[in-house]
Amino acid sequence: MHQSKYKVVAQAIETLIIEQKLQPGDKVHSIRKLSADYGVAKNTVIHALHLLESKSLIEARPKSGFVVKPSQVSTPPTVPIFDDIKPSKVAIPDLLQNVMLRGAAFDITPTAQTEPVHSLMSKLHRNINKNMRTQAAKKVMYYDEPQGNRLLREQLALHYRYLGVDAEANQMTVTGGCQHALFLALMATCNPGDNVIIESPGFYGVIQLLDQLGLHAIEVPSHSQAGLNVEVLQKTLTQFSVSACVVSPAYATPSGASMSDEDKELLVALANRYNFALIEDDIYGDLGFRQRPKPLKSFDSEDRVILCSSFSKSLSRDLRIGWVIGGQWQERINRLKLVSHLACNQSVQLALFQFMQEGDFKRYLRHIRSTLETQRNQLVHALHKYWEGKVKFAVPDGGLSMWVELPSSVDTLTLYNKALANNIVITPGVLFSVERDFSNFMRLSYCHPTTGQREQAIKKLRALIYS
Repeated sequence: MHQSKYKVVAQAIETLIIEQKLQPGDKVHSIRKLSADYGVAKNTVIHALHLLESKSLIEARPKSGFVVKPSQVSTPPTVPIFDDIKPSKVAIPDLLQNVMLRGAAFDITPTAQTEPVHSLMSKLHRNINKNMRTQAAKKVMYYDEPQGNRLLREQLALHYRYLGVDAEANQMTVTGGCQHALFLALMATCNPGDNVIIESPGFYGVIQLLDQLGLHAIEVPSHSQAGLNVEVLQKTLTQFSVSACVVSPAYATPSGASMSDEDKELLVALANRYNFALIEDDIYGDLGFRQRPKPLKSFDSEDRVILCSSFSKSLSRDLRIGWVIGGQWQERINRLKLVSHLACNQSVQLALFQFMQEGDFKRYLRHIRSTLETQRNQLVHALHKYWEGKVKFAVPDGGLSMWVELPSSVDTLTLYNKALANNIVITPGVLFSVERDFSNFMRLSYCHPTTGQREQAIKKLRALIYS
């Protein structure tokens, strides 16, 4: 799709800022100079500068024109180092239930005003409603086929084919969300008491599943920028037998980290060598601001990567439709789905097929990526403005969240309870590990704009710590 000229100019200038070729305080070239450099009209340049200003990257100064805003560069969190890696039994704290009951896993102030619904999302919901009306006579007395709507699976296969994943519609199963896909993958590859490699810090939903399935967790450190430490994993595999490894290679929660292609290749080689399943949580993969990372599945040479994902982060939490590309375990996953979920909503699946076939999914992804990048910049700016260098965090290139390290004297569990009294909900670091100490960490999300009540919540948190 053709990109507007002003967005092309804005992206070029933003790249100069990100790559630090334009430093904080540097003056952006004049409108006339930029117009000549990029061969566009002056009004186009003005539009581009206003876009950069809305992203908190530049600011207008009297008699100086536009300058790059004060540094958005941050100090990354401390890299975790584990000296005693070993299998651990899993226990889920009551805190997790408390956070989830508040519906605030990705919103610091759930009572704040919500954003207007995008026109494409409105169109999707109209199609769902239309399908429920028009398909009722045909579908009301019948379940969906066990693997899910074939038309939707064909669109998903096409989506991944562009990313180097050679999967056909019959090699995937539609699920009731990504969590359900991960559940099926673990059920298909593990038995109670087996060891499973997980990232630390890592997704608490995986920890919940290990607990329910009676599996032991082996936590391997994950870097806030580079993701799973494959070198440490390699050493760990010489000490323990494992059945599976669950990993989020692209914009993982809570850190937003992404693995390099070299590390992905090495991880697949280790899985082949030590004969375990790689369970890929790809739920954030489509939310890259500048690129869509290649899935781990695209490096799969022995069909042992199980790719799991859903529409819940890229489209809507309300769409409980996910998928799993099962590799060697596809037939077992199909049988397990019949036991655990039986069938998914046919009208929703058909609407999602139409949404993808008509190109609306790609168009919406372009919108949401741009929106999330703006909201990430707002959060970064708020942390710099109100916390004044007292926290460490990496700035992700995609996804929904960042991992924030506070001074060692701060206990984010205590902060959580203080914040609740002020209608602020944070996600404490202890939720993202089985037994590692992340007590002075928390996850913050840019799923919503850091403006208004949410910006004030960031400011208030600092006051609560030092009150």
